[in-house]
Amino acid sequence: MSDEIAWLAGLSPWPEDGFGLERMRALLAALGNPQDRYPAVHIVGTNGKSTATLTVERALLAAGLSVGATISPHIRDWSDRLRIDGRPGDLEAALRRVRRDAEKLAATQFETMTAAALWAFADAGVDVAVVEAGLGGRFDATNVLRSRVVLLTNVGLEHTEVLGDTVEAIATEKLAVVHSDDTVVILPDGTFRSLVPQGRIEFGGAREAAAAFVGHPVDLPEPVSLPGRLEWRPGEIRDGAHNPDGVSWLLAHLPEADYTICASILGDKNVELMLSRLATAGSRFVATSSSNARSLAAADLAERARPHFGTVESVGDPSAAVARAHTLGEPVLVTGSLYLLADLEEAARR
Repeated sequence: MSDEIAWLAGLSPWPEDGFGLERMRALLAALGNPQDRYPAVHIVGTNGKSTATLTVERALLAAGLSVGATISPHIRDWSDRLRIDGRPGDLEAALRRVRRDAEKLAATQFETMTAAALWAFADAGVDVAVVEAGLGGRFDATNVLRSRVVLLTNVGLEHTEVLGDTVEAIATEKLAVVHSDDTVVILPDGTFRSLVPQGRIEFGGAREAAAAFVGHPVDLPEPVSLPGRLEWRPGEIRDGAHNPDGVSWLLAHLPEADYTICASILGDKNVELMLSRLATAGSRFVATSSSNARSLAAADLAERARPHFGTVESVGDPSAAVARAHTLGEPVLVTGSLYLLADLEEAARR
């Protein structure tokens, strides 16, 4: 791991003085406001943002545009988060450019990564940036874009302590990124239409968002495949479902089988509801813990899983936990946290 990547990985993911855009705007100003040098498609929502981001990226590339894209979190390594024309960008160079100013301002990890991506897009001269929001929208570090299209993928109850305790309140926070001249693409059933504050409304998903940007229908090549999103391996499926809605989507797309489930879950999620839903896929559960500071300890997760599963074990090391799950019976479903999947990838590289 390079010095720049190690520095980024060591930054705090949470602001010490609360959420806001002042620090992010100051950082971008120090970099010459790179975000003003191209229009953007802004992807907000609870689940499916990374897949939507890369789907829009692929459609815009097929339309002949130069495209920058950034997603979060990553699974394989940090370079997943910076893409230029469908390939990894030079993240180390971008971090070298932003580091001094980010350190002066005590920028968070996500602010620094976002600023590095926005600078790299400007440096590459892209025609458009496709940017996945982090947490919420109103005070998210990505809410600095000259967006032309905003895509709302879906909304579920998550981060309620920050975004609100109803789906409507959370949707309002996410849609706060909309500007007066944006095209806003929302679910085809019209959910949340009344909450769109301004702009022109269209219905659909990633395809419609890309079409709204270029002004005509677009072709989508084969479906986007992301690591950690319904990823098939021998005797195993990995999916980063990290909230109840994500688990429901996963269960609806799983082949019917008796799974051994290996999971890590962050403590600020609706753990009980996730466990009760996962229990419909299998009766064996191996609890583990990711490197994220918010991750439940394996023993704590195991204790909370016992009412839902016939067999429950606790293995703190993620790689050992997956191995143990395979001995209990295949197929194995590895899920509950994208950070768990990233830890497994890091361990495999080591």
